[in-house]
Amino acid sequence: YNQLSFIKGGLIYADHITTVSPTYADEICTYEFGYGLEGLLSYRAGQGRLSGILNGIDEHEWQPATDKNIAKNFSVKSLRDKKQNKIAVQERFHLPVKEDVLLIGLISRLVSQKGIDLSLEALDRLLKTNQAIQFVCLGSGEEEYEHNLRILRASFPDKVAVHIGYDEVLAHQIEAGADVFLMPSRFEPCGLNQMYSLQYGTLPIVRSTGGLEDTVVDASEQNRKHGTANGFKFEQASSEVLENTFYRVIDLFKHPRIWRKMMITAMEQDFSWENSAKQYDALYEQIN
Repeated sequence: YNQLSFIKGGLIYADHITTVSPTYADEICTYEFGYGLEGLLSYRAGQGRLSGILNGIDEHEWQPATDKNIAKNFSVKSLRDKKQNKIAVQERFHLPVKEDVLLIGLISRLVSQKGIDLSLEALDRLLKTNQAIQFVCLGSGEEEYEHNLRILRASFPDKVAVHIGYDEVLAHQIEAGADVFLMPSRFEPCGLNQMYSLQYGTLPIVRSTGGLEDTVVDASEQNRKHGTANGFKFEQASSEVLENTFYRVIDLFKHPRIWRKMMITAMEQDFSWENSAKQYDALYEQIN
């Protein structure tokens, strides 16, 4: 198209093209996510030369049973100890220490891609209804979002806590202490935080896109019956749909047995690099 693209040349001549999740491999073949390369990518996919392999996580670094950055280590066999991490987060941010309050965690770059605007709008309406929730955010990014987060904190000082910037130790503690992890991305090729959250029994709330679609199984009644549910998903990138998802989460949080079963399902999954490496190994073997 009278322009030069080195990446297009690479995509044409590559023996095989991989991206970081199966769903994202499909998404980049569409107009919305292909950025002008969707035709070529669709063609290569039709040749069997495009696939997605999920990224893995460092299970030694992100391991609740041995994590030195959290207040209390825990595992599937000692889930009760996770509560000590919730208390630690509440105390760290000077929030009322309450076990029956749903603690929502968010660790993110504060940009539109991550759906921060959707989160702010939905949470503002939700907090005004006086629901039993608390929200803790760790991140930095666009000035507008940082400003709006500070306003939200000032409006609900006993329910909202914000740390602008990044703190590795605090990130681990939030992952360990939150009940749910908020990740309503508009697009997310793979995503790691939802996998960290699953490791810590912190159920992710995500939009159905990219790697979020591939790693989170929605808490529908059918999925709960089958024992596969490990989080909450919604389709449309709108604050109204996210708000409705929050109400689903709050309702299910009132059923400890169901919630505990989902936590165990989440923690028993394997997102190690060993799995990903085996898939890459198999792919290299079959390329000719």
